[in-house]
Amino acid sequence: MIKETVVDGFGNAPHRSLYHALGLTQEELSRPLIGIVSSYNEIVPGHMNLDKITEAVKLGVAMAGGTPIVFPAIAVCDGIAMGHTGMKYSLVTRDLIADSTESMVLAHGFDGLVMIPNCDKNVPGLLMAAARLNIPSIFVSGGPMLAGRVDGRKTSLSSMFEAVGSYSAGKIDADKLLEYELKTCPTCGSCSGMYTANSMNCLTEVLGMGLKGNGTIPAVYSARIELAKHAGMQIMELVRKNIRPLDIMTADAFHNALTADMALGCSTNSMLHLPAIANECGVDFSLDLANEISEVTPNLCHLAPAGRTYMEDLNEAGGVYAVLKELTKKGLIKTDALTCTGKTVGENIADCDNLDPETIRPIDNPYTATGGIAVLRGNLAPDGCVVKRAAVAPEMLVHEGPARVFNSEEETIKVIYEGGIKAGDVVVIRYEGPAGGPGMREMLSPTSAIAGMGLDKEVALITDGRFSGATRGASIGHVSPEAANGGMIAYVKDGDIISINIPEYKIELKVSDEEIERRKAEMPILKKQVSGYLKRYASMVSSADKGAIINKK
Repeated sequence: MIKETVVDGFGNAPHRSLYHALGLTQEELSRPLIGIVSSYNEIVPGHMNLDKITEAVKLGVAMAGGTPIVFPAIAVCDGIAMGHTGMKYSLVTRDLIADSTESMVLAHGFDGLVMIPNCDKNVPGLLMAAARLNIPSIFVSGGPMLAGRVDGRKTSLSSMFEAVGSYSAGKIDADKLLEYELKTCPTCGSCSGMYTANSMNCLTEVLGMGLKGNGTIPAVYSARIELAKHAGMQIMELVRKNIRPLDIMTADAFHNALTADMALGCSTNSMLHLPAIANECGVDFSLDLANEISEVTPNLCHLAPAGRTYMEDLNEAGGVYAVLKELTKKGLIKTDALTCTGKTVGENIADCDNLDPETIRPIDNPYTATGGIAVLRGNLAPDGCVVKRAAVAPEMLVHEGPARVFNSEEETIKVIYEGGIKAGDVVVIRYEGPAGGPGMREMLSPTSAIAGMGLDKEVALITDGRFSGATRGASIGHVSPEAANGGMIAYVKDGDIISINIPEYKIELKVSDEEIERRKAEMPILKKQVSGYLKRYASMVSSADKGAIINKK
């Protein structure tokens, strides 16, 4: 127990005096100290309810014989940060969250941890910290937002961004845009589609680090408070049995996570976060594994933005466990993997059934026979790039067209809104990678504008940046190597023909080797002037295919 080195024994009397200064009693100090890592704040809609979740967790811990102590983790709202400099500070917080949590835990002597994240970078950041610290840990998220409704149809944040594109194209008026603004995000919680936050909260269940319903019970449901109490109680069981994150997050657990990812149609950001978490766990993770698993894993869910079902529908259909149960029918899940329940995956899902075959397709009637994410390779991306093929229109799975090249998101969105992108174009946005951005911004504004203008079935977008889980269409991100590191994407010119073949996992720049060599000699790599944390981050971060991790050399 870590507490033994900080709290117990006569030599730690000065430390105990400071715990008493906090109002802790002798009785409380004699119990296991449980750190409650709360991402509560008043700026992220997915986090505004985490004070209630935190109080419920504390009650659960105390009921089960532990002493709960809360400390914070930061959070950036990707939606609010979208489309401006703020997005440079989204992905980079993942490592700040992991590092600060490590610092707090090792400085203060906790015996176990309950992690309370919800939105995009908090979940992977805290999973990375849990693996690094390897003391008993459990996760309970704040839960997803309920879908909005406009004209009798459910909506989500992607609907709002696309409405901006529709307005700029003259397809809707200002009154309709305002209606979307007021009705799209009706409650607290992580945005209501299968975006990054919900993807990662669902995958936390699959990895075995969260209880049933962690990814799907809506934020405003009282069942979410009950789940938090149970998480608080369950951490005490994990402490007593000394079940640790590295006992749970094994190679089998990551196999299950990738498999569920393909079935659920998760955000492409999972292809950044799973490698980063696996790295902390000491588990080998290659992007090639994604295609291997995708080839045998059917896509069972088309949640928004891929379709018209939402997280609340997945919850009613039986949630993540029902998806796992479907996947076991073809032997695709490692059912012996241990979980935070103290039981195996197989034991957890034994009594779980698919309650809605429209939301979760039966495994013998999938949307597609292959998974929701694909990794493409070719001369444009020799180390790989990623696309959410479950959200790509069938007619765009194979596409060839002329490049329209931009060196930033801002340049791109200006031209899109001016009507400068035509059917058949392949929009290329470079110098937005982990080091080149820096920070690897999400390109939701350009993709949503294209979709809102009705061009998502005719225009592809390629970037060394990344995409929000709210993105749909032939949006290909994480191009590696990135432009700032001399990747081929740095040498693309307007009019170059780019060939995309998602079923065959190929992406090609149709320019001769001789011409490419000439361009490398003539076209300098752009260097951005940055300062502060971004400068330090840019100097240390790995390429996207390695998970954009901070290099430890």
